[in-house]
This record gives sequence, C-alpha cells and structure tokens, in this order.
Amino acid sequence: MRRFPVAKAGQVIGLLGGSFDPPHAGHVHITKAALKRFGLDHVWWLVSPGNPLKFAGPAPLPQRMQASGAMMRHPRVTVTDIERQLGTRYTAQTLSALFRRYPGVRFVWLMGADNLAQFHKWQDWRWIMDHVPVGVLARPGDRISARLSKAARIYRAAKLPKQAAHRLGRAGPPAWAFVNLPMSDQSSSAIRARGEW
Repeated sequence: MRRFPVAKAGQVIGLLGGSFDPPHAGHVHITKAALKRFGLDHVWWLVSPGNPLKFAGPAPLPQRMQASGAMMRHPRVTVTDIERQLGTRYTAQTLSALFRRYPGVRFVWLMGADNLAQFHKWQDWRWIMDHVPVGVLARPGDRISARLSKAARIYRAAKLPKQAAHRLGRAGPPAWAFVNLPMSDQSSSAIRARGEW
C-alpha cells in the first residue's frame, strides 16, 4: 500500500500530472527545470489512473508507476499515484482534495505549453487558475498557440514577468508564469507509435 507523500506547511510543491504513458527524458527535463525556474521545494509526479481527454486508456497504472520511478530519480521529486488513492478523476478535484489534506502547503500546477493551449477544455479550468499558481514550460512548436490560448488571454493580467518566475510558488493566485526552455522533443505518443512501450 503506497503512502501519501510528506509535505510540511510553508513548502512549495510543484504538481506534474499526466498519464506518463510512457515516462521519458522530456518529463525529467521539465521537472528539473521547474524545480529551478519556479523556486519549488519539491515536485510530485501525479501518475493518473486515466486522462479524461483521451479516448484510449493508458497502460496499467502499476506499469506506469514502475517505469516512472525508474526514470525519475531525484531527491526532491516523488512519483505518486495520489489520484488513485484520493479517488479523483479531474485536476480540480485533485487540487481540492490536496488543499484539505495538506493545509499550509503551497502547490503549483505544472504543465507543458501544449496543455495551456487547450486548458480551457479542462473541467473547472477557471477554478484551477483562481486557486493555484500555474507554471507553464514551453515545448517545441507549442509556444505561439499557448500564448494565444483562451486561458492566456483571459488571465493576461495574472502572468508574472519572466524575471519573477522564481517567485511563482509564493504568489497568490491567480498567477502564472511561462518559461522558454531548450526542450526535449520526446513525446509519449511518439514512443508508443514506435512500439517502444
């Protein structure tokens, strides 16, 4: 039986959710960059039971958890199936449950720029923006569509300047930061298409 991750009041925890089907070096790259660029104390990989926006189900959760643990080895990163333990399906539900379970912990939701481009399709996406700072990490080819996205336009005034991104975890929501990185072009779907998973 897995335990819930440990976090203390005042800590800043980045949350990187996804199916990790499979996990790859790009996930590791953005995780390490998020720790540094957004001033996070820790990052939790939230390996989801399933993605509500995808039609086909992912590989079995134990397989993805094992592969994620083997891929992401860092003293400040925890791989967890906390959404399975909480019984939540959507990000807003997960965040609400985490706020109750970890009072005083400051969470930051992490996503690639590709997710920001379609963030307005997520359930309760405005609630998410209004309740947790969001750190966006640019991926190849997604920068322009992300910056022109509905979420980016509506929350334009809440965007931190680039030089203030390291203060994201201490900012009161709504707050978000967008950082450009020399990114890995690996993707889980490409790995699956090559039959390597």
